[in-house]
Amino acid sequence: MLTPSMEDYLEKIYELMKEKGYARVSDIASSLAVQPSSVTKMIQKLDEQQYVTYEKYRGIILTPRGEQLGRLMKQRHKMLERFLRMLDVSEATIEKDVEGIEHHVSPSTMDSLNSLVLFFEDYPECLEEYKQFRQKMKDLSATDGDTK
Repeated sequence: MLTPSMEDYLEKIYELMKEKGYARVSDIASSLAVQPSSVTKMIQKLDEQQYVTYEKYRGIILTPRGEQLGRLMKQRHKMLERFLRMLDVSEATIEKDVEGIEHHVSPSTMDSLNSLVLFFEDYPECLEEYKQFRQKMKDLSATDGDTK
């Protein structure tokens, strides 16, 4: 069973491997703002569970299983970012919220959110209608607040 932290590491390793072709403890530590010793401990756990192959001083390689999960974590992260951007959430809030949401949403809910993102991408006029509706709701609540 993967913990949220393990998922974050797999996502970061996957990302680094795609960007640079390799992932080192120091790269992961700086990317995740953690100590190299913490990275080493986590990598050892991921190695035990066969998500990565780790050889001290030689680097980290994702196993096929680790690569599949890393890709899934990255896709999930990107989809949540796209969804929150569609809702006009600020960039600062998006990053914080995605980190909070991505590990605590069931696969079926993620599938539903992904379908909604794809729907809004295919039918931008529906997204625009939603945004207009949302603005009306904000305007109404602001007006209600003025009368009290």
